[in-house]
Amino acid sequence: VESMMNYERFLETKATVDVPTGLTTSGININPKLFDFQRDIVTWALKRGRAAIFADCGLGKTAIQLEWAKHIHGNVLIFAPLAVAQQTVREGQKFGIDLSYCRKQEDIKDKITITNYEMINNFDASFFSGIVLDESSILKSFTGSFRNAIIEKFKNVPFRLACTAT
Repeated sequence: VESMMNYERFLETKATVDVPTGLTTSGININPKLFDFQRDIVTWALKRGRAAIFADCGLGKTAIQLEWAKHIHGNVLIFAPLAVAQQTVREGQKFGIDLSYCRKQEDIKDKITITNYEMINNFDASFFSGIVLDESSILKSFTGSFRNAIIEKFKNVPFRLACTAT
């Protein structure tokens, strides 16, 4: 019995607690064009501050991440595969969210900027309050050093969101 209690104490010391670091969401107006479940996900992710969304194809990850980015105070940078970036800009227009595709920091003109993963070195992480990794499962195909570079470069960005279908 005593060894069981010691083991339980040992396990308690190993527990990780991730305290929400996000926004207070009362009074936030989530886009009414989103479905109820999408609004719930946006609200949850805003409260968390750092979150991951695993939603299958066709469930509106792009709309969810854009709505999340819209509510972050400060600039938000979205990384996406090259083929997805322009599609995301068009999706933003459907939801009334201004964002632009940029290849480097100097080209930023909107609160929300999207670029492709390969442009990571063209942006200063300290300029951004939020970062979104769209199709974040793509990181599996990059080298471990690239994934680690993203983590290291953006570790001090307070709001972080990873989105993927896989």
